[in-house]
Amino acid sequence: MNQFKFAASHKAVTYGMMGLGVLCLLITFLIDDELHTRFWSNYLHNTVFFTGVAFISLFIMSAFITAWAGWYVTMKRVWEAYALFLIPGLALMLVLIIGLWGGFHHLYHWADAEAVATDKILQHKSAFLNKGWYTFGTLIIMGVWIFFAMKLRQLSLDEDQYGTTEYKYHHKMRIWAAAFLPLGGFTSAALVWQWVMSVDAHWYSTLYAWYTGASWFVSAMALTILTVIFLKFMGYLEAITEEHLHDMGKYLFAFSIFWTYLWFSQYMLIWYANVGEETVYFQTRQREYPVLFYGNLIINFLVPFFVLMRNDTKRKYGTLVFVSAVVLIGHWLDFFQMIKPGVLHTAHEVMAHGHDHAHGEEAHHAFMMGFHFPGLLEIGTMIGFLGLFIYFVFSRLEKASFEPKNDPYLAESLQHHV
Repeated sequence: MNQFKFAASHKAVTYGMMGLGVLCLLITFLIDDELHTRFWSNYLHNTVFFTGVAFISLFIMSAFITAWAGWYVTMKRVWEAYALFLIPGLALMLVLIIGLWGGFHHLYHWADAEAVATDKILQHKSAFLNKGWYTFGTLIIMGVWIFFAMKLRQLSLDEDQYGTTEYKYHHKMRIWAAAFLPLGGFTSAALVWQWVMSVDAHWYSTLYAWYTGASWFVSAMALTILTVIFLKFMGYLEAITEEHLHDMGKYLFAFSIFWTYLWFSQYMLIWYANVGEETVYFQTRQREYPVLFYGNLIINFLVPFFVLMRNDTKRKYGTLVFVSAVVLIGHWLDFFQMIKPGVLHTAHEVMAHGHDHAHGEEAHHAFMMGFHFPGLLEIGTMIGFLGLFIYFVFSRLEKASFEPKNDPYLAESLQHHV
């Protein structure tokens, strides 16, 4: 079957997932501290994670188009739908922007005017770390990403309808894709610094954008494998064979190693230099978040490395589903440990004004569910965002045939063999 039908039963499941997410966010808000730190950090965590999956899907697709790749053509509709999630991703980010201007959350220490006034480091960074840059940088850059996602999608659909042997639509797609690659690469770094790295406002890493992008890439590839196998189970994507899944498994394996390389490079250089304002980032996570810190490497490196090392495991549905699910959860946890310690520290700094400082320090080192490790509310919130992602993607898949009949590389994809 080449035309996807979003069944009512599947819609009901996604509605239930979204409902669970809303309920968990509501409960989190009601039982939270006075700044609603857990609520807002959960919202930021999941918004950035799934918006990043949408962005990197657009980047992957653009890279394949530019490279004249043919193997991926039978599954490109999935990545087109993923990329379009940037639209609801921008809407989700608008909530954070409104909260920033309204003072509804304290996710970022640099947004506290009193803190900036007495902090020389924050003052030096204020040209970049400020509400205006956060707002207009997000709106303009994400607006550009959405424009490219919609442009490539429209050209792909036009090629289906009007494509000829001249391949003019594919030529246009190649131009737009090539233009997006450097633009997306540089602008994504700026937003990663704003959205995630600046929760630890005194710290920075030149490898951070690469590290985050690699995490998004692995997450997107894992989610793609799960989506493709699910659609094949439902009788769709018959043209996708174990050869295509083998290639996706290779990307999952290779970029898990690349992510580990970036993790080690960032950690080793900072450890070796032993500069206080840099080492504090890892020192905090090693001492106060050891399960997340060491579990991160076990889940996101050791599991995919040893399971996918064998050639045949990248061709087996069961193995791919297992590894993809583990890695997807693992990189969601990776973003959890990137965000939560910095947000918690900022919350304690804000609440320290007018409160007993010693009590604040004691609370800072005590175990807190939802910060030192995800609780049921965090898991439920993640399920809700995943439900929204699936609902949006499947709604887009309904609007175009799985087989891009006039793509010049379709025959290559149909005959793909490794």
